[in-house]
Amino acid sequence: MYTALYRAQRPEIFSEILGQEHIVKILKHQIATDTVSHAYLFCGTRGTGKTTTARILAKAVNCLAEPGDISDEEGDVRPCGHCANCEAIKNGTFMDVIEIDAASNNGVDSIRELRESVKYPPAAGRKKVYIIDEVHMLSTGAFNALLKTLEEPPENVMFILATTEPQKLPATILSRCMRLDFKRVPLQTLAGGMKRICEEKGVEITDSALKLLANSADGSVRDGLSILDQVLSAGDTYIDRDKVLEYIGTAGEDFFIELTELVAVHNVSEALVLLDRALADGKDVKQLMKDWVSHYRSLLITKFIRNPEDMLNLSTENIERIRQQSRQISLEEINDAILRLSKTINDARWSTQPRILLELAIVAIATNLVDEEKLAPRAGLPSSAGQTSKAERKEIPSAYRDASPVPADGRAGGSDALQPETETEIPEKRRSESAEPTTAADPGSVMSVMSRDAMDDLWHQIFEEGEGSASSFNLIRSGTTLETVGEKQFVVLAKTGFAKRYAEKMRPELERLMERHLGHPLKMICRQETEVKMEDNDSRMESLAQIASETLGIPVEVE
Repeated sequence: MYTALYRAQRPEIFSEILGQEHIVKILKHQIATDTVSHAYLFCGTRGTGKTTTARILAKAVNCLAEPGDISDEEGDVRPCGHCANCEAIKNGTFMDVIEIDAASNNGVDSIRELRESVKYPPAAGRKKVYIIDEVHMLSTGAFNALLKTLEEPPENVMFILATTEPQKLPATILSRCMRLDFKRVPLQTLAGGMKRICEEKGVEITDSALKLLANSADGSVRDGLSILDQVLSAGDTYIDRDKVLEYIGTAGEDFFIELTELVAVHNVSEALVLLDRALADGKDVKQLMKDWVSHYRSLLITKFIRNPEDMLNLSTENIERIRQQSRQISLEEINDAILRLSKTINDARWSTQPRILLELAIVAIATNLVDEEKLAPRAGLPSSAGQTSKAERKEIPSAYRDASPVPADGRAGGSDALQPETETEIPEKRRSESAEPTTAADPGSVMSVMSRDAMDDLWHQIFEEGEGSASSFNLIRSGTTLETVGEKQFVVLAKTGFAKRYAEKMRPELERLMERHLGHPLKMICRQETEVKMEDNDSRMESLAQIASETLGIPVEVE
């Protein structure tokens, strides 16, 4: 019976785990010094090795190998991968390693059964290990039932919780576990692992094909092996980039260069016909969306980097073609396209008609119908007085605007990093009319175009993300509002002094979360509603006093 590649190549010992050296180092030291924790929380995106590492850790605490036995290449004895306990855990027949899928066993009754079973000692190994996968799917009642057992389990019991969404776990669970965060596996590491597999199977594969496979995996070992499995299933003994493109359902660079050129010159009809031809050839519409975003990223990179071969998985010839195209497209157009396509990709996850969404995105990009109010604030790109507006862009007759930072001779003053050209100059009168007003709370800063709804949505996201790390977030959630957002500062308005004190207390965390969402650091200013009202009254009184002085001809002072 054939075994899928991601299962056949599953690591069995610590030294075989890819891209998680920081976690492997911690666990190996704990095994060597017999200081393993009673509860672990493994967090990270799919396919990065959470469940695999949990099984290897279960092997390590139950391995029969002794310190004097033969070790692996790195000198580690446990897990050996060959003893009876290691083999039983590998085959899923070891009685003391219990794997629970929380997605299908998320009720309180399942956890009550677990609480009863932990009372019994291990049957064959040193420790009884419970691996709970997708633990964030447990119900509130199940989490409450698990709390006490998780905090004080019996001596020979270990819990390993795995999740892709740690922010959904209660703080009471998080505080009782040793948290280890799994990173996306680097592209070079993935490519090296897949090259080794191809060599073992007698398949010759080019470096460009390996890079394309690794890039499509997006940091997930399981996704990468699944795609490689698909490519190898054709039985080819030689695999190049074109064959990989054919198998994974996307188009080559020629398609995206032509599509980008068509939308840049506002040729909607030809762009839609080109998309139709690609889909008729069997290309995957969602993969086309992702790769088109990558093409716009390539346009962006080539504007600033002289030799981007290490950053872009493209040939030298294609990089030069992309550089030529990037000279004809402005930074603002690239920004708009990336924002629109990113939103389309997100919407397509829940749609049964992703093709229509992509066609709508083509029309929107080609006709400059990008919703700035909804898209720009989320990417942390506040508009400034010196930027060209949408209306002004449409007045420019040519769709290709000269925003190229690269001179005609390809030189840039001897520096590898190229500087972008300035935007089209705006007449002084128009510049003064388009400038946003400043506020006293944020002197000298330019206000963003973020609407009230957008600021409320951003503030809600800040609390949703932050309440898992700080319980006091719940105390200020209903007592504050996000009043304004500038380039350097954001103003929080507190309803009460109590809410203001807690907001000030959480200042570092709030500023960190705002920087994460908007892409640049901002300083928080917290004000209380009563203070704002008093300032408004003082301003009105000063204005009245000035008018009285001018009318009566004598100085009038405000007490």
